[in-house]
Amino acid sequence: MILDCRDLKDYKAGHLEDALHVHEGLKDSLVKRGDKQRDLLIYCYYGHASEHLAEFFSDFGFKNVYSLDGGYSGWKDKHQEP
Repeated sequence: MILDCRDLKDYKAGHLEDALHVHEGLKDSLVKRGDKQRDLLIYCYYGHASEHLAEFFSDFGFKNVYSLDGGYSGWKDKHQEP
């Protein structure tokens, strides 16, 4: 599962394919009923906020949680057409 923790405006402007926008309702739902064995890839703008959110999910027992190094900006820079 891919989670985008940027603000909604930026999520709507562009996000990784199949990414879900993180909001309190989604966080609560995942913590209460989410598959804690499922891989979570979380990203934000530059990778800092997603690190904190990854720790949050790890603290709630999720086993495979990853923060995208460099965030969406880093990913976009590497995957943008020249």
